[in-house]
Amino acid sequence: MKPSDRRALDGTHPGSAQAVESAAAGNVWVLIAAILGSSLAFIDGTVVNIALPAIQSGLHATSGELQWVVESYALSLASLLLVGGSFGDSYGRKMIFLFGTVLFAIGSAWCAFAGSIEGLIAARTVQGIGAAFLVPGSLSLISSAYPPSTRGRAIGTWSGFTAMMGAGGPVLGGWLVEHFSWRSVFMLNLPLAAVVVGITLWRVNESKNEKLDKALDWPGALLASVGLGGITYALIEASEKASGVLLLLAASVGVIALIAFLVREARCPAPMVPLALFKSRTFAGANLITFFLYSGLGGILYFLPFTLIQIHHYSAAEAGAALLPLILIIFVLSRWTGGLVATYGARAPLTVGSVIVAAGFALLAWPGVGGSYLKTFFAPVVVLGLGMAICVAPLTTSVMNAVPENQSGVASGVNNAVSRVAGLLAVAVFGLVLSVLFNKSLDLHLLPLGLSQAAQSQVNEQRALLGAAVNPDARVMEATRVSFVFGFRVIVLIASSLALASAITAWLLLDHDKTRRQP
Repeated sequence: MKPSDRRALDGTHPGSAQAVESAAAGNVWVLIAAILGSSLAFIDGTVVNIALPAIQSGLHATSGELQWVVESYALSLASLLLVGGSFGDSYGRKMIFLFGTVLFAIGSAWCAFAGSIEGLIAARTVQGIGAAFLVPGSLSLISSAYPPSTRGRAIGTWSGFTAMMGAGGPVLGGWLVEHFSWRSVFMLNLPLAAVVVGITLWRVNESKNEKLDKALDWPGALLASVGLGGITYALIEASEKASGVLLLLAASVGVIALIAFLVREARCPAPMVPLALFKSRTFAGANLITFFLYSGLGGILYFLPFTLIQIHHYSAAEAGAALLPLILIIFVLSRWTGGLVATYGARAPLTVGSVIVAAGFALLAWPGVGGSYLKTFFAPVVVLGLGMAICVAPLTTSVMNAVPENQSGVASGVNNAVSRVAGLLAVAVFGLVLSVLFNKSLDLHLLPLGLSQAAQSQVNEQRALLGAAVNPDARVMEATRVSFVFGFRVIVLIASSLALASAITAWLLLDHDKTRRQP
């Protein structure tokens, strides 16, 4: 970095035009590094969802095992995001950001060479740990580099470009799955990670909260992991017909651990989650909105590729392209919607945007079995993209503006953890609901067919595959598709209800405060 740039970023000669120009140039590099780094996690999420049907076929995985491919990543990410944010504030945001990027790349390489579903789940856990240090670090770098007057637009740019990077992910990932292997989608992360490391080492300055106590809340992190893991295990394995005693034990341990986590955070001198942050109505409201909104989005984006590929017979590349309108609309509008907070506050855009998201989810219940993309999924995806574009940047900006700058790392970690926990629980709950409804509907449709005992046994052996089940009897296959669509319709309506809850929360809890709270 040039000496003039370093002086500007360090606060030397703040009134000179050269200092302002140099600081702005340095901030651009921070923004680029944050965008590319965050894109690793965004691309991975969208690409893996598209690759799941191919993974199921290649590794002979059940529906529950596939859920763990996503949930192992989400669980480790959600459990350690708060630690990652605190690490950045305590030891240096640049250093922790780099650590997360490198670890994420190592996990990606392991995923690419995993020889079993168990190995892939373990590798995804490593990816999640890396992302837990990477994701909050990216927003903390932006918050420390940009003043409140321009932070909303910077975060809007971050939202838009990460969405654009994610937009190419499903299409390219689907093409790779179709022409090479599902393993190749994990290799996409490696060159991007190398670029992120290079830019960060070259042009990003270190920053930290010098006044923060460096003692970290490891017991809190452990309790959060056990709590979320126990509940998630119970929800996923319930759809696999696991032992009732084991499920009850796992759920009980999970609930007890989460209660102990809250008690620990209330009494800990250096908590992982400072509960005092939630005394801010804006911060509490924004995180509740995040939970509702990302529960619906995370659950639907997990199951939509299965619907497209297994029920509507899209190729992997076509399924990836089907999501392009959603992500491109977010890219085009996010910078503009990020600026709305400075003018109107967060309440209005988050209320309106959440209602539009609810409409988008509800429209996904319309398609049945068959029909062209333009007549089935195009309109719902466009409406959903418009709603999310209005919500994403104002929601993130609202969270970051609700806390003092020296707590930006932990605030980012809390909000990202809330969104990941929302997705984690939604995939498990939606999976359980879909499994129960699928099996009940399938039984009703098979009853008049008069199948032989042998044919019925063949159906029962593949129930755990849901929409991926195969059968030589065309009538059974039609019953399978109709039953999956029935279950999918119910879960998208649940997602729509959650988005409406986001709108109500935004209207009732958010105010028109447009600036960061002072320390």
